[in-house]
Amino acid sequence: MKHFSLPKDGGLIEKGLPKDILHSKERIYTEILETPYVASQMVADEVIAAIKAFKPSASKPLFKLGLTTGNSPLPLYNDLVRAFDQGEVSFADVEVFSVDEYYPVSPNEAQSRNHRLRSELLDHIDIKKENIHIPDGTVPEDKISEYCAKFDKAARGLDLLVIGVGEQGQVGFNESWTDRGSRTRVVMLPYQSRKRQASNFNGDIAHTPSQAITMGISTMLSASKVILMAWGEDKAAMVQKIVEKKIDPDYPVSFFQMHENVKLYVDENSGADLLRMVAPWCIGPCEWTPKFIRKAVIWLCDTVHKPILKLSLQDYLQNSLGQLVEAYGPYSDINIKVFNDLQHTISGWPGGKPNADDSTRPVASKPFPKTVLIFSPHPDDDVISMGGTFIRLAHQGHNVHVAYETSGNVAVHDDVVVQHMDAARELGFGDRVDEVKKLVASKVPGEPEPRELLNIKAAIRRSEAKGAVRSFGLDDETHAHFLNLPFYESGGIKKLPRSQADVDIIKALLNELKPDMVFMAGDLADPHGTHRVCTECALEAMDQLKEEKVGWIAGCHVWLYRGAWMEWELGRVDMAVPLSPDEVVEKRHSIYHHLSQKDIVPFPGDDPREFWQRAEERTEGTAKHYDALGMAEYQAIEVFLKLW
Repeated sequence: MKHFSLPKDGGLIEKGLPKDILHSKERIYTEILETPYVASQMVADEVIAAIKAFKPSASKPLFKLGLTTGNSPLPLYNDLVRAFDQGEVSFADVEVFSVDEYYPVSPNEAQSRNHRLRSELLDHIDIKKENIHIPDGTVPEDKISEYCAKFDKAARGLDLLVIGVGEQGQVGFNESWTDRGSRTRVVMLPYQSRKRQASNFNGDIAHTPSQAITMGISTMLSASKVILMAWGEDKAAMVQKIVEKKIDPDYPVSFFQMHENVKLYVDENSGADLLRMVAPWCIGPCEWTPKFIRKAVIWLCDTVHKPILKLSLQDYLQNSLGQLVEAYGPYSDINIKVFNDLQHTISGWPGGKPNADDSTRPVASKPFPKTVLIFSPHPDDDVISMGGTFIRLAHQGHNVHVAYETSGNVAVHDDVVVQHMDAARELGFGDRVDEVKKLVASKVPGEPEPRELLNIKAAIRRSEAKGAVRSFGLDDETHAHFLNLPFYESGGIKKLPRSQADVDIIKALLNELKPDMVFMAGDLADPHGTHRVCTECALEAMDQLKEEKVGWIAGCHVWLYRGAWMEWELGRVDMAVPLSPDEVVEKRHSIYHHLSQKDIVPFPGDDPREFWQRAEERTEGTAKHYDALGMAEYQAIEVFLKLW
């Protein structure tokens, strides 16, 4: 199936641009690819080429390959297995060294690095068992130091090291302030690291190991060649620091700036903060489309701290935008055009204003009312991400439906389940508290949760979603749809592959409703995350309906929203929906209905704010940005991209 990437609109003209210029601002040579899947294929090609080029000899009979586990290398391992199956490469003369392992842990435990590397790659290729070296998490404490020293000696001088990079610049379990001379050793995992790793243990930090074995920075730097990988917008800030800033022990991967043969592969989301993406006109010649011009002018406003109509010729010339003025000047005309362009994104009628001139509005006035379908990956993304627009569409008389694509069951804390069952008992609706407590007690860390328990958790999420949409007048029986896409129902954090079964469920709903407008999540932070999978399923469904030439789809338009953490850059925005103070409060109250996600959230990351706080600060920040650019001042603004 296809993988989704955001459409391009203008940008740096890389064709014909010397590599020395393209990479002139980078301390680590960086390749920016469209998606993790395109990038992973390029990495796979490099790995295969290196293995094929290797010539075994008596003194060096095996190619030494360093690998890691985690989400970053998964697409790569899929490509390597496919290449092996197709006879493109053999691993018979390859020796693999894994860079880390939890300690203590059995290699048979599903969460162990040993188990993951074997199940994701090694069990599917022709590598010899004696050539697999994964740190042993069962070595006794009194022998572990000696074991690590032997492992380190064997692992030094890798021919190729391929490793993913963590959100804070970790490589392996080398956390902040790891010494550049560090070698293979046992390390204590700080709380924040255990919190991140807890996703591999059903979100339970109590069952997440507090120690690990890891290759050191010195060991990694001894490799002849290093390939680093980082995917997703949550790694963008880290990528910018390690590529364009000086070596910083806070980001251990920055030590690779010292390596003579290192390359970093990123997708467009993780590379979004690099100068080549943020201000490509500082690198070389650009294709100046209207949206790209808007991006440049907004960047200039933010750089010189002026609204659009106060920008001067000197502002343009002193900030590398002379080529824009030469091509589309005078500068005053550029200011006016961009001001009007941005002004026309603002609309209080997200479904189109009836009986109005819509020539400069983001949404057509007809038909009215419109049938609108909002896809929500989890049962709360709709109100968190675009609750104000959702409410306004409903209040303005459109036929609004919401489709909750997954059950969201694994995000409900066990204590919440017991509390709900206790409430049912207190109300006289039955006593199953002890039964549910036994279900909770039967859980095995790392294993899928009991289906009976997951069903209760899913019911809790459904009841909350219904309460949220009822709060602003939507009929929860006829206009709220719970799709329960099969890919999500693994019972654990790791999901099943998306399939045609997921797509068919979405196609059926689309054909039933025949919407004029569709809203989807555009969050691409995790290439294997629920938002990405749900959006790719929905887009695949619409592509198939196009191919089937169903009549209604020609008039349907797709809009993308983002979640509680990040917002679209204003250079991309096609529609901005302003919210009044009262609408912000109404949106907040709808979010409040998702009580199982309030205060006690199993996977909140490092952000202590609740979802409603993140959402409000995000939309208020967007309104302030519009205001700073010279637009009208609003309480909050939700923004959207038009995909088609």
